[in-house]
Amino acid sequence: MLNKNFYIFLLEILILSGTIYSQYPPPSTNFRIFPSTITQTEPIACISPLNRNIMFASARTINSPLFSEGVYVSTNGGYNWLGSDRCNGLDTQNHGGDPGVSIDKNGVFILTHIGYTFTGVYSHYSTNMGANWSNAYTITNQSPEDKGTSTTDINPSSPYYGRTYAIWANTQVYPWAIMISYTSNSGVNWSTAQYINSPAPQRCSGGYIETGTDGTVYACWSGISGVYPFRTVLAGFAYSTNGGVNWNVQQNAYAVNGIEPNLFQKSNIRVNSIPRFDIDKSGGPRNGWIYMISPERGTDADSADIILHRSSNGGLNWSTGIRVNQDPHNNGKTQYCPAICVDSTGAVNVLYYDDRNTSSDSAEVLLSRSKDGGNSWTEFIVSSHRFKPKPILGTASYYQGDFITIISNGNKLFAYWMDDFSGLYQIWSSVIDLNTIGIRKIESEIPNSFMLYQNYPNPFNPTTNIKYQIANDGFVSLKVYDVLGHTVATLVNEEQKTGTYETQFFISQFSNNQISSGMYFYKVDYTAKNGNKFSSTKKLVVLK
Repeated sequence: MLNKNFYIFLLEILILSGTIYSQYPPPSTNFRIFPSTITQTEPIACISPLNRNIMFASARTINSPLFSEGVYVSTNGGYNWLGSDRCNGLDTQNHGGDPGVSIDKNGVFILTHIGYTFTGVYSHYSTNMGANWSNAYTITNQSPEDKGTSTTDINPSSPYYGRTYAIWANTQVYPWAIMISYTSNSGVNWSTAQYINSPAPQRCSGGYIETGTDGTVYACWSGISGVYPFRTVLAGFAYSTNGGVNWNVQQNAYAVNGIEPNLFQKSNIRVNSIPRFDIDKSGGPRNGWIYMISPERGTDADSADIILHRSSNGGLNWSTGIRVNQDPHNNGKTQYCPAICVDSTGAVNVLYYDDRNTSSDSAEVLLSRSKDGGNSWTEFIVSSHRFKPKPILGTASYYQGDFITIISNGNKLFAYWMDDFSGLYQIWSSVIDLNTIGIRKIESEIPNSFMLYQNYPNPFNPTTNIKYQIANDGFVSLKVYDVLGHTVATLVNEEQKTGTYETQFFISQFSNNQISSGMYFYKVDYTAKNGNKFSSTKKLVVLK
């Protein structure tokens, strides 16, 4: 049971001390979940199965020469966070980062991490929502790679309901192979670590794990070339139907042409092509489909793209690669470090860094979203600022962090990434409402008339803002047309409350239409609840 009185007391203290940060940003606004003077990277987050407003996030925290894992807690659905940049579970000197986070069926917080003073993978648990942590449990004392993950089975119908799994690559065997352990009692103790894919055909890296609604456990990893530049050459995949005891293994699920080892124009930061995946649990037409992503190159000379492979039969067979980012192919622009989640509607959401709109030494964060299983994609800019990637001091050579995170909760997406826009690498977040994605209400004052404003900037490339206002609740359609009257893009098509709204026209998300320089028109058709109809059209100019 959670010690609720203790937690309320803790919350009051944090509010009074100023260490809780109050922010209710609109969906397009970014915020740091725990602003501090400590470097934060590699965010990971999860949601409580008992109360969907309770969220637990972590990050690798760096206060050179010491490392740890941040402990960040939200009780209002990801808008406000409290916590600490350092886990207090003993031994505090042996926290090396690479956090994995879970909240199990009992509401217990479970944190896994690699060692710092001693090699190995360690676990702590908290019964009071991260205020205090158990002493470390040694899952393994063999040397792990710093890219493992964990998950918990939150499906009551599963025979392994409540079991939490940790996965990593063991670097004390060659070739490195993927190992797993699990706990069935909220982290009090863990099973003896065992191999998933030993002997591996070549060195393995990463290790990502998820559970299906029936208790099946799925895992993936990358296979690395044995010659420089040691790129990812394949994605491995495995599944277990008996709680992680035995595994059906595909050592080579499909070929990958990885982007390793560095991005020269971005201060030579270290990158990888370790795959990640998610499972459709929506109950919709693609329920059970598995979607796996990684950054890849078509050829060694190509710029990096985010590539998705999908399986409709539990990972037995995989599709050919599907390009997620929709900017022109091999245009010299780079997409990297993707994260994926399938939301409650069955839509696939991929978050990643992108430099199509920036100079080559910079990046911003984009979201690609597919409602049809990956056949077509719509793109949105998530970050409200840009930054220049660079190595983090006090860490491995050229290290910026190996992963970012996106998770789904009801009708919202929660994006987490690291950048140094504040002058220090910190964890940033954006809460994205699926009901209004790409559309934001910008004024609370009730307008007294219908109006469509001139877009800005104009001319533009690659994105412009379109603002309009409606005086009564009604149905709004906002479309862009070419000079022949053909529909180029539908930006809004929904019921809206009275107010002033703004949306973006981001031309790269409609690249299949081959939008070129020239004049276009945008038109709002608005039908109020009282039956009155309004329409307005204005010109916009694309300048490439």
